Amino acid sequence: MNKSFRFLSLLAIAAITILFYNAINKDITDPQTSTDKTYRIKALKLPANLNLAGERVPIENPNIKERMDRELLVNTYWQSNGLLLIKRANKYFPILEPLLKKYGLPDDFKFLALAESAFIDETSSAGAAGMWHFMKATGKEYGLEINSNVDERYNIEKSTKVAAEYLKKAKQRFGSWTLAAASYNAGIYGVSKRLKTQQVDSYYDALLPNETERYVFRILALKEVISNPKKYGFIFDNDDLYTLPKTKTIKVDTAIANIASFAKKFGITYKELKLHNSWLRENKLNNKSRKLYEIKIPIK
Repeated sequence: MNKSFRFLSLLAIAAITILFYNAINKDITDPQTSTDKTYRIKALKLPANLNLAGERVPIENPNIKERMDRELLVNTYWQSNGLLLIKRANKYFPILEPLLKKYGLPDDFKFLALAESAFIDETSSAGAAGMWHFMKATGKEYGLEINSNVDERYNIEKSTKVAAEYLKKAKQRFGSWTLAAASYNAGIYGVSKRLKTQQVDSYYDALLPNETERYVFRILALKEVISNPKKYGFIFDNDDLYTLPKTKTIKVDTAIANIASFAKKFGITYKELKLHNSWLRENKLNNKSRKLYEIKIPIK
């Protein structure tokens, strides 16, 4: 009786093992039972009305279509980065939008700022800093104060004004917002030289450095995805998005010996003050010239 039971048990175990192996093997080899039911990577259909500041993208051109498709795919299927950018856009677009209107730039250029810095307050390996990623020399050329104590490239209002001046100058030079955006990456002189050499007057007809070739298309892709997140599979609630606390502005025309002590007077920490005023680069404000500065204080 025991021998028969053991034999039947071993037979049952063998049968279960074979069934289990076949099931696993089927999942691996059968495309109908592998990943298609849980994860689908779909080709994207390019919208026909893609434009930058009202200037149409000629996607009927095969080369333009491929380049646009590349950036849209990258910014759709790099899901973690895409969702982070959507969340950060909700935080900073409400600040940028009225500034762009005030300084005469099309609203689409908020996506250029996002493409430049991803709204992270870090200095690039090349030395570009702030939301608009100005190099030190360019920032100084346009009147920003940049030194070890104060760096106005990190001041959103002042750096946006400078970005507007640069881009409007480029628009006047080229007659195109698209070329103005390209020149933000390659420089007005760099773009002008290549247009002249190649005898063309359109961004889409010019052969430019690889980074500039991708630059405008990345801006366009960010505009499309962030303007239509659900269309590209990004699902979230409003309370998932990042926001900035309300602030009040304190005007200061004297030196501040200790910013940590200054912050305490308003019931906030040094960190909280610096998060809203990253243009203050040290734990003091020298201000020997008695310049008028505006410091943002978060309202609790």
